[in-house]
Amino acid sequence: MFEFRLPSLGADMDAGKLLEWTVKPGDAVRKGQVVAVVDTAKAAIDVEIWQDGTVFELLVEPGERIPVGTVLATLLEPGEQPGELRPRPPGRARISPAARKRAEALGVDVARLKGSGAGGAVTLADVEAAAAPRPAAAAAEAGRDRQAAMRGVIAAAMSRAKREIPHYYLLETIPMARAQRWLAQANEGRPIERRLLMAVLQIRAVALALAEYPELNGHFRDGRFVPGAAAHVGVAIALRGGGLVAPALHDAGAKSLDQLMGELADLVRRTRAGTLRSSEIADPTVTLTNLGDEGVEAVMGVIYPPQVALVGFGRVALRPWVEDGALLALPTVVASLAADHRVSDGHRGALFLAALRERLQHPEEL
Repeated sequence: MFEFRLPSLGADMDAGKLLEWTVKPGDAVRKGQVVAVVDTAKAAIDVEIWQDGTVFELLVEPGERIPVGTVLATLLEPGEQPGELRPRPPGRARISPAARKRAEALGVDVARLKGSGAGGAVTLADVEAAAAPRPAAAAAEAGRDRQAAMRGVIAAAMSRAKREIPHYYLLETIPMARAQRWLAQANEGRPIERRLLMAVLQIRAVALALAEYPELNGHFRDGRFVPGAAAHVGVAIALRGGGLVAPALHDAGAKSLDQLMGELADLVRRTRAGTLRSSEIADPTVTLTNLGDEGVEAVMGVIYPPQVALVGFGRVALRPWVEDGALLALPTVVASLAADHRVSDGHRGALFLAALRERLQHPEEL
C-alpha cells in the first residue's frame, strides 16, 4: 500500500483546497491519471497520480483545505490484495469541518442534505449548492479576495527568489528579418487556426539552445543543481482576472513547430479556463516570458524557484542595424537572460544567448 499526498504545485504553494475526487475506492488508476481537483491561489489544478494502483481509501473530503504533504488517499500496489485491511470506520459526524462551519454561516440545515462526499459525507460543495445564491456584490468581493490571494503568493515567491537566488542579467539584440520572412511563407495558405506564431519559434529556439547549455535548465534543490532531463519550458500566461501562471510545454526541444503551436494554444485555453494538470505546474525546468505584445522593449525577469533561469523577449520592432557596412532599419528583438550565479556564470550565459540568436537566424531548421 502507498500513500497519495498533496504535492507542491509550485514554490509559492503551501496549502490547497480539495475541490473534487475523480475516483472512488476500488477504482484502478494508472500513472498520470487525474484523480483529484485541488484549488490553489492561482487556479483549480487537476492532480495526477504518480504510479499505478487501486484506490483503497479517500481520507480527505472535498471542501477541506489541507497543507502540502497531507495524505489524501491510500492505494493498493498493483497485484496487492486488501486482505484484512479495512477502511477507517466513519465517525458519527458525516460532514467535514469546513462544510460544517460554512453551513452554520449560511444557516443551512445539514440534516436535510444528501452528502456527495466519501461515504456519503456532506461536503462544502453540498452546503454551497443548498444555500441561496449569493448577491452579485458578494460574488465580486470573492473575486477580489482570490486576486488578492494570488498577488500574495506571487509576491512571496518572488521575494524568496530575490532573497535566495544571486541573479545576473544579460541582454542580446537579435535580428528577426529572416524569422519573419520564413514565418510569413510558412503561414501562406494555412487556415487561421493552424498558423504559427513567432512565440513558437522562440520557444523551440530556447529549448534547442538549452540543450547546448544544460546548466541553465533544471532545478536548484537542497544546495545542489539537478539538471532537467528535457527542456520543459514554462510559458508565462496572463490570467484574465489578473496575475499569471507559467505551465510547462513538456520536452519542447523534441517537438515540431506545428505540435508546439497546437500544445501552446491548448495550454493558454486551459490555463484561462482553470483546467491545468499538476505536472504542467510542477515540471517546468525554465521559464519563458514574452511581453512583446504589451509593447515593452525588454524584460528583466525574476527567476521562479527552484528553477535557475528565465528567458525573456520584448517586442519585435524596427531598429537601427548595421549590415554589410550599411545602416538599415531592421526588425529586431531584445532577448534577456536572468540566471542563477550558483549554477552558471556570465560567460556561459552569454554563449547561451549567442546560441539562441544563431538558432533564430535559421528558422527553417527549428
